[in-house]
Amino acid sequence: MIKFDDVSKRYPSGQEALSHVSFQIDDGELAFVTGHSGAGKSTLLKLIMQMELPSSGQLIVNGQNLNKLTRRQLPYYRRTIGLVFQDHQLLFDRSVYENVALPLQIAGYDPREASRRVRAALDKVGLLSKEAQNPLALSTGEQQRVGIARAVVNKPALLLADEPTGNLDPELAAEIMGLFEQFSQVGVSVLIASHDHNLIARMHHRKLRLEQGRLIADGSKAGAH
Repeated sequence: MIKFDDVSKRYPSGQEALSHVSFQIDDGELAFVTGHSGAGKSTLLKLIMQMELPSSGQLIVNGQNLNKLTRRQLPYYRRTIGLVFQDHQLLFDRSVYENVALPLQIAGYDPREASRRVRAALDKVGLLSKEAQNPLALSTGEQQRVGIARAVVNKPALLLADEPTGNLDPELAAEIMGLFEQFSQVGVSVLIASHDHNLIARMHHRKLRLEQGRLIADGSKAGAH
């Protein structure tokens, strides 16, 4: 669950990246954040990840008030969130399996449990047969699916995606979105920042539209713009 309560973010330059934004996303809900370049989409995701702190307002994620999060709690909090990027950010000196296993190694998982989770995640995205390959041998769409497997391998309560279909053709983009829908159906909250209006229009999910840092539209389900 994500709750923004009158959240604003001003940078030292004076730029107001977000202005009095309020909304709530429930467990298992899939929603899009859309808007022009510079509308505040990336800032919104950075606030949830605690890469940035709000200037004012309350931000609550999975019952945790982020204003009260200590430095010591931060790594544990971040492990409850899966992140998917436009450019995958895969390590090309490691296999597909090793890329997906990385978050579990960092978290100190038992190797047998880690192996079970990695293979389950790769199976979920349809890449179990390619676990030994180098990501460079994969197509762009397959690389994005490796990134998704890595994001969900530690079973996060929340999945954030920043322009996850930006480099994909429409057919592959629809496949990736189908994966996100599957995760939301098992209770994962999914928030996707995207300006692919054609894709978003076809998805029939809630759309939060930002314009110059303000939330100007919050349309749920089909027909929302």
